[in-house]
Amino acid sequence: MNKIALVGILGVSLLIFAASEVVAEETVGKVGKIGIVDLSRAVNESEQGKKAKVELEVVVKKKQEALDEKGKALEKLKAEIEKQGSVMSAEARKNKEDDLDRLTREYQRGLTDSQTEVRKKESELTGNIVKELRRIINDVANEEKYDLVLDNNPALVAYVNKGIDITDEVIKKLDELRGKSVNK
Repeated sequence: MNKIALVGILGVSLLIFAASEVVAEETVGKVGKIGIVDLSRAVNESEQGKKAKVELEVVVKKKQEALDEKGKALEKLKAEIEKQGSVMSAEARKNKEDDLDRLTREYQRGLTDSQTEVRKKESELTGNIVKELRRIINDVANEEKYDLVLDNNPALVAYVNKGIDITDEVIKKLDELRGKSVNK
């Protein structure tokens, strides 16, 4: 009886395996045209992305200049306490140290606020570009009859044939669209 059961199980397994091969072949035939887009490259290399980068650099420079001023004031006060601390009265030294603590907290708060503002501005600038890129990717996919377009994220995609990369086309369409809206 064990031999009959074993032969039966083996027969059913072979049928399932054969059926899965047929399903796999049919599925591969239906996948269709696949494309890849490198969104981060599209953002960085498009004209709109380059302008956003310049705008962000201006914001970063302003924030850095303000922080540098506070940093210089902080260093000046620190040096003053070190040089004159031994000749100051205890009360005057305590007041200077309190000022130093206050300035240090203000500097750290300013640094944190600046970093937050820069991240927010970067997100705002790139978010708008990415929205527009996604719309363009949909247009390109529909026009060229792609069934699937993936983001070429190195964390998710191990290998990509460069022949399916449509990033250059997407950048070109974004720049053309941007040029038309600027010229209107």
